[in-house]
Amino acid sequence: MIVSTTALLDFLLETRKHSETLCKPLQIEDYVVQPIEDVSPPKWHLGHTTWFFEDFILKKHKPGYKEYNSQFSFVFNSYYESMGARVVRTDRGNLSRPTVNEIYDYRNYVTAQLKDWLSDEKNLTPEIESLVEIGIHHEKQHQELLLTDIKYILGNNPLLPTYSESFQENKPVSDSQKWIQLDAGIYEIGHEGPDFCYDNELSKHKVYLNPFEISNTLVTNAEYLEFIEAGGYEDALLWHSEGWAWVCANTIKAPQYWHTADGVSMHYTLGGYKPLNLKAPVTHISYYEAFAYAQWRGLRLPTEYEWEAAQEHFNWGERWEWTESAYLPYPGYTKAPGALGEYNGKFMVNQKTLRGGSVATSANHTRPTYRNFFHPHLRWQFTGIRLAK
Repeated sequence: MIVSTTALLDFLLETRKHSETLCKPLQIEDYVVQPIEDVSPPKWHLGHTTWFFEDFILKKHKPGYKEYNSQFSFVFNSYYESMGARVVRTDRGNLSRPTVNEIYDYRNYVTAQLKDWLSDEKNLTPEIESLVEIGIHHEKQHQELLLTDIKYILGNNPLLPTYSESFQENKPVSDSQKWIQLDAGIYEIGHEGPDFCYDNELSKHKVYLNPFEISNTLVTNAEYLEFIEAGGYEDALLWHSEGWAWVCANTIKAPQYWHTADGVSMHYTLGGYKPLNLKAPVTHISYYEAFAYAQWRGLRLPTEYEWEAAQEHFNWGERWEWTESAYLPYPGYTKAPGALGEYNGKFMVNQKTLRGGSVATSANHTRPTYRNFFHPHLRWQFTGIRLAK
């Protein structure tokens, strides 16, 4: 909940500016690349987040609003079936037009229209406040995607160019590993209160948990390297059937961005190509890899309920943490009406829930009840492992 018109407008403008700040290290050619379906070109993210504000708010609610370009809805819609036709996801990188400069002009136009309209307090109805908040957090989600997509684009370039020397993604794990014990009992899960959350965090409900223990630290690169050197990627008994098929079909032998040069373990980071930081949390791994590693250790991944019940006892936010929970609706979950109902509910199938946040997550965006979700083979996000038993 935003406490005032000024606070909401400041939050909006700060968010809009940050997306553009993230793109400042890019060369113009970097804005257009789409190496794989899951990665969108940076310029598309800038346009899509702008389209969201234009189509969901300005066009529907601001009297006399003049659309910037009627063709942009087709270009920048993502997966909203109810919002009309759109460019196929795999073709986003094929679009040389609109140009990067025109997309920045589009952003400036929509941001100025929002600023002008929201500066008048009488326009800020509860419905508009809610829509603007969703738009802000939607853009923050895309800021994280911007960073991870940029890393994929640059990290799959044979030159392995540096994005930013100042970006720190591999802070060493400083705490000693300990096991946090929680008793059996009934725990409350889910968001409650007036602060912003997504609909998939609702409604707050009770779950019974058996006694369990959860690690206070994430698995490090050094620990994961032991798994590799012990033949973890060659032992079919550690893997789900689908996971083993994925390993074999894709010749997976290490986390994404790991390399070996002259016998030295290296990894590509947004700060450049560097020796593997052994003390940093392992990242860019799939659920399949997280599960296999836990099996090798004789342990398991926590459920998302165990994670939420225990999260106040450990530090989190460096890596999105795979859980053993399928991404499903909570009891009493209701999709929002209209197009916004497509935001989360339609994806509640064949995906795993992740908790926490990562070094790429924007400020003021995550919380203990936040539920991220990905298909189990994906690993271009900053994903990691916390063990349980």
